[in-house]
Amino acid sequence: MKIDLHIHTSTGSDGNLTVEGVFKEAKQRKLDLISVTDHDSIAAQERAVALARDHGIDYITGVELNVTFSYPGGGSISLDFLGYNFDIKNRALNDKLQLMRQHREDRACRILENLNTEFAKEDIPGLTMEDLEQMQEGVDGALGRPHIADYLIKRGIVSDRQEAFDKYLVRCDVPKYPLLLAEASELIKNAGGKIVLAHPNDPNGTSLIGLTSDLTEQTRIIEEHMLEFIDGVECWHSRNDAETTEHYIGFCQKHGLLMTGGSDCHQKPVILGTVDIPDFVAEQFMG
Repeated sequence: MKIDLHIHTSTGSDGNLTVEGVFKEAKQRKLDLISVTDHDSIAAQERAVALARDHGIDYITGVELNVTFSYPGGGSISLDFLGYNFDIKNRALNDKLQLMRQHREDRACRILENLNTEFAKEDIPGLTMEDLEQMQEGVDGALGRPHIADYLIKRGIVSDRQEAFDKYLVRCDVPKYPLLLAEASELIKNAGGKIVLAHPNDPNGTSLIGLTSDLTEQTRIIEEHMLEFIDGVECWHSRNDAETTEHYIGFCQKHGLLMTGGSDCHQKPVILGTVDIPDFVAEQFMG
């Protein structure tokens, strides 16, 4: 059985393929169970449910929520949590995501203002509202920093995304919507779903590595500050090493938590379905 429960689309966030393109690729790759988990967006979910039926693929509704996580003595970091199997019509969830979407748009405008301040120091022409409109034309979902980076490449200001982030976008960042874990958990659970800590040890992403790279210390933080709010942990991920996966499987078994996994595919390149995820992960949802 081929499973991928962490996929992004251009319909809802920063993937490279529309939700239709994702399902076409999933069918070609013979995936049996998938979930589209766009950032702070469920815009693609209704279409995904229909496409899953059309393609004969089992489907779980999904979303990836960015959460501001803090605990005494540990500071504050950004973490991602995956919501699964929720009612996509739930009013409270939809209202909150709409609020977060508006914040993303406001945030993009403020990032552009900060970029223009930096550009002025280098005699680079500033970005205008027309530039912002052109960025948004190529985005089906919410505008984010990766889209701004792509536009800077198009304008010839940087050569690639890494340079865009290293030279400008980290320095010019504006805080995301301050969603706390307790609120994120309540939103997903009240919509009938389950909430899962995403890629806890991701070396290149939003993860507990921002606090510590020690796996035992990571799980101590989860035990002391997250267990009451979460239902599971993403144990299989495209950037996991074997030690990370084994450690988190053991942690989930100890606490009776759901175990999920996915490629975190943004189709750059297409890694859909390339993570080896055991069949019992599907059984947790299908039972």
